[in-house]
Amino acid sequence: MEEENKEKVEEMEETTNGENCKDVVPKQDFEDLEDRYKRILAEFENFKKRSSKERDGLYNSILSDVVEVILPVLDNLENAVKVQTGDEEYKKGIELVLKQFQDVLKSKGVEEIKTVGETFDPELHEAVSSVQDDTKGEKEIVQEYRKGYKIGSRVVRHSMVVVAN
Repeated sequence: MEEENKEKVEEMEETTNGENCKDVVPKQDFEDLEDRYKRILAEFENFKKRSSKERDGLYNSILSDVVEVILPVLDNLENAVKVQTGDEEYKKGIELVLKQFQDVLKSKGVEEIKTVGETFDPELHEAVSSVQDDTKGEKEIVQEYRKGYKIGSRVVRHSMVVVAN
């Protein structure tokens, strides 16, 4: 096979005698090949972009799934910090673990969804009850039962809230 290719190259070199290869190939064939080359190159570039978007989407989906499973652990650490204890060193240890946990999530782009004082948004919040309070605005969140989290614009877990009016 290599010998055949070498022979073809030598034959081509002999026929061109220093001429440009464009002159050897008929113009129509050259233009057709050039057009095919450009189309294939454009398709390949589109494929690379599509693959990159799919890879990023898959990464974010997997990250969201992992974070969603871990969030109850974060909730329990936050509850453990709120409990009164006589052992201050133990409490400091729990606070350090909680802080480290929050820093890891933050480094991966996980953000808390703001709630109390904000306007209710069904895309971010889940209303579990409502109260009548003339001092609060319409659809204003007055209490949070469970924190919600998001990665970028994707909600990992909705906040459970109490809405006024």
